[in-house]
Amino acid sequence: MAKIAIMGFGTVGSGVLEVCRRNAASIARRAGEPVEVKYILDVRDFSDSPDAALFVKDINVILNDPEVKVVVETIGGTRFAYPYVRQCLESGRSVCTSNKEMVATYGAELLALAREHKAAFLFEASVGGGTPIITPMHQCLAANQISQIQGIVNGTTNFMLTKMKRENMGFDAALKIAQQLGYAETKDPGDDVDGRDACRKIAILSSLACGHHVYPDNIPARGIRDVTVEDVKAAEQLDCAIKLIAWYHENPEAQPMRSAPVWSRCWCRSPTSWRA
Repeated sequence: MAKIAIMGFGTVGSGVLEVCRRNAASIARRAGEPVEVKYILDVRDFSDSPDAALFVKDINVILNDPEVKVVVETIGGTRFAYPYVRQCLESGRSVCTSNKEMVATYGAELLALAREHKAAFLFEASVGGGTPIITPMHQCLAANQISQIQGIVNGTTNFMLTKMKRENMGFDAALKIAQQLGYAETKDPGDDVDGRDACRKIAILSSLACGHHVYPDNIPARGIRDVTVEDVKAAEQLDCAIKLIAWYHENPEAQPMRSAPVWSRCWCRSPTSWRA
């Protein structure tokens, strides 16, 4: 039986545990052996949980157990996730993550570390969620040179802009509904509405497309916080819609680095170009 560990037990981490149990038979068939969650790393108190026996607060419990070969990181951010993932890869354990901030910032380093220690660093869920895009780019399109990527990569802002258009709703009202439905963070929705989430995702896709690490700090990004009902109406008069678009375009003049201007912007606004 294969043993795995989950780091972080929020919405995503608890979902991983649920999926592992609900789809145990199909996972075992595809993996060639049953897969069992042996540990859940989280510093909070889960003593009242029916799975209390699985919880640990020290990463070393996982690192010192030779049975655990795969770790699923769902902590988020980089403060704890990054050093923990580094330790797991250095110990030869494979890591699966949906952490777009960590992948966008440290992806090249972690991939190199995984190769060095004969492990895997898997991050398909960091962009697109249930819509595969990273594997097709990396494998199916490996022989192609991708010169441009653009698309809506942030569901929260897409939901809000749709509300604003269809229901003549202001930004604050649309954000409140998104928060109530769990689409946007209640305390700080800035990653979504200020474009940071889209920026990190296009950084990951751009890195895959051009073959070197494109850092999110080098990508100009603008969110939808300043979009008003008047903006939405003005766009409609032009037969347009305002959307937050993540955009990569290869710049052949930047060879040999093969860098590109990248924008995260509203469709009806003028782009701000960037050249490495």
